[in-house]
Amino acid sequence: MLKAGIVGLPNVGKSTLFNALVANAKAEAANFPFCTIEPNVGSVSVPDDRLTTLAEVGKSAQTVPTRVEFVDIAGLVRGASKGEGLGNQFLGNIRVCDAIVHVVRCFENDDIIHVEASIDPARDIEIITLELALSDLTQVDRRIDRTRKAVRSNDSEAKTELVALEKVREVLDAGKPARLANLTDEERQSLSVLQLLTLKPTIYAANVSEDDLATGNAYVDRVKAIAANENAEVTIVSAQVESELLELPEEERLDFLESLGVKEGGLKSLIRATYHLLGLRTYFTVGPKEARAWTIHAGMKAPQAAGVIHSDFEKAFIRAETVAFKDLIECGSMVAAKSKGLVRSEGKEYVVQEGDVILFLTSA
Repeated sequence: MLKAGIVGLPNVGKSTLFNALVANAKAEAANFPFCTIEPNVGSVSVPDDRLTTLAEVGKSAQTVPTRVEFVDIAGLVRGASKGEGLGNQFLGNIRVCDAIVHVVRCFENDDIIHVEASIDPARDIEIITLELALSDLTQVDRRIDRTRKAVRSNDSEAKTELVALEKVREVLDAGKPARLANLTDEERQSLSVLQLLTLKPTIYAANVSEDDLATGNAYVDRVKAIAANENAEVTIVSAQVESELLELPEEERLDFLESLGVKEGGLKSLIRATYHLLGLRTYFTVGPKEARAWTIHAGMKAPQAAGVIHSDFEKAFIRAETVAFKDLIECGSMVAAKSKGLVRSEGKEYVVQEGDVILFLTSA
């Protein structure tokens, strides 16, 4: 399951957004700092209208979407690495996450306290980035001492890691995220064991009022400028709107969003940004029992994609019967798609494409 850790200053809307994204979550949201103490964890289904359509065509008894797990930790403040606020003791809970969602306050509301007493997204991002960088720096310093000893023993892998560690340390020491270090793929891989927070792909969730959801505002523009320099993603969300959506019947939610000038809620936009940043793709399987979505990395070949279902499928892979989602829907059935020659028989070198509907044939 894809995992995303949610970070940010207190009172930026982290827990409100978490509660809205994970409808059955129990995170408390209140207008005072450090409301969230213990990390909150919840998983959500990845919204995908294609899955429902596919189930209708395949006459499937049920649909099984992919899922994303969100981890909401206590808000960080300036000096958290030195014990200010609740400190940075909860960062360990998000080191195993695939991506970081950094919620940034981009709305004005005198009734909601800001721990820095003013609205300044650039400053807020700098504070959180510095605290994450200092936490990573501690990890890197410990690792450097150990790696240098291995290098003296002529360990070639240690040499690669030491170069990577020194590059990252220079960036972290300047209070910048490790992802700005000029690392080769091999060097980046050598650091994977450290699970550095600032090396993880980051999505800035610019939290705005409902009036600015469609267009953004000057605060959002500042976030976008920072993200562009970091190769990060930005998605505009409104924790206020997400909370209001929960109060509406399902059939009224789209009308409400359209009245605000948008076509989708924060969950869809956030997941889309995460998938794009991580280079993820979705393929489908369909049958009488279920229509199911599967998440893979871009560039995966058919046997690897089969292995996502079960490791035995990868080992026993023979071929994949594949049809594009659009072609299958237009034809109305797998039989009709086959009659038009749109169902292909693909081998081990086939690179699975976004939206493929696949039947894997194996020797077991």
